[in-house]
Amino acid sequence: MNRGRPGLIILLLVAFLCWEAPGLAEEASLSDIVVTNTRDHLLVYFTVNNCFTPEMNEAIESGLTTTFTFYVKLYEKRDILWDKKIADLGLSHSIKYDNLTGTYELRLPDRNDKPVTVRHFDEAKKLMSEVVGLKLVPLYHLKKGARYQLQMMAELDKLELPLYLHYILFFLYLWDFKTDWYAVDFRY
Repeated sequence: MNRGRPGLIILLLVAFLCWEAPGLAEEASLSDIVVTNTRDHLLVYFTVNNCFTPEMNEAIESGLTTTFTFYVKLYEKRDILWDKKIADLGLSHSIKYDNLTGTYELRLPDRNDKPVTVRHFDEAKKLMSEVVGLKLVPLYHLKKGARYQLQMMAELDKLELPLYLHYILFFLYLWDFKTDWYAVDFRY
């Protein structure tokens, strides 16, 4: 008689009950979406929520450069023809922790692309997850009274690990994220 089976079944049952399904975790999402304009340009603002996991925080604090890429597309909505693409932008925010100085250096192209240095991780995470005043197109590209749709999404860039480190650090795939595409319709 095989006595190992009940133990194996109990072990599998406990593992199944303790396993946290990816679908049950909070997914990264976009919020606080604002479309506005200056005298010359169409601007967009938005925030990414739930984009930092404990594993990602640990990797950043160990000095690993992390990059979020935001994709923004603008279409003119047309009834008879296909929608016309007006803009298709990619924007990357990156963060790197310097262990010697205890500071986080961020690159934020939507904020003049000058390096921003902060001391507090919470402040760095807030800056990383916000797109502020991204210039989409000059207003002369838009028609008065026309309908438009803005689509946007965010994702964590895949890590490029040297040599065979991806075999050793296989767990890093667990902190990849990508939001769904979000759309905002508006009339200019």
